Amino acid sequence: MTVIVTDAGFAPATQREIVALADLTDQTAVDLSNTDDPHALVGRLDELTLIRVAFPAFNDGRAFTIARRLRELGYTGQLLALGPVIADQYAMLRRVGFDGAEIPDDIAARQPADQWQFRASDWRQHHYQARLRA
Repeated sequence: MTVIVTDAGFAPATQREIVALADLTDQTAVDLSNTDDPHALVGRLDELTLIRVAFPAFNDGRAFTIARRLRELGYTGQLLALGPVIADQYAMLRRVGFDGAEIPDDIAARQPADQWQFRASDWRQHHYQARLRA
């Protein structure tokens, strides 16, 4: 099972049909691997309500780039990091465009909701790029 993490805390993941990019036909939810090209979804972004981008390991950051590109391409639906991300990464997840993360139960047990909410409370304040631009 998995847990959804957002600024509001933990919630159980809901079961729905989510397909891989290669299998996407008329579904509204898709899983992207960390090697998929987000440009493959151009023309379909308005139809999608959920995109999950895989983090195969917490130290593989390619999904951060994919999330930013999806937002730059105009995607406005729910965008979740999927996999073993850790609470320390939550602020960066939010800054690049993720709405939250879907994490395995074992990570949720090791890093309870209060650790994630601590990072959720100030993710906008530590946005170094905005401070550099000011």
